[in-house]
Amino acid sequence: MPRPIRLRNVMRIGPVQVGTYFDGRGREKHTAACTAPRCGFSADYDSRAAAEIAARTHRCTIR
Repeated sequence: MPRPIRLRNVMRIGPVQVGTYFDGRGREKHTAACTAPRCGFSADYDSRAAAEIAARTHRCTIR
């Protein structure tokens, strides 16, 4: 069973939260995840800038 991700340096851009964590190999990764109900968007990136761009351009398809 994998370890749970412990996010740090979390910020919110609209409904999307962007956070930084270390993966299982000790590399720093960044994630963007939408907190809107039934949206389901989340993605991992190598750079913080890419995660923030994804958060800014995300549009929920749920109406």
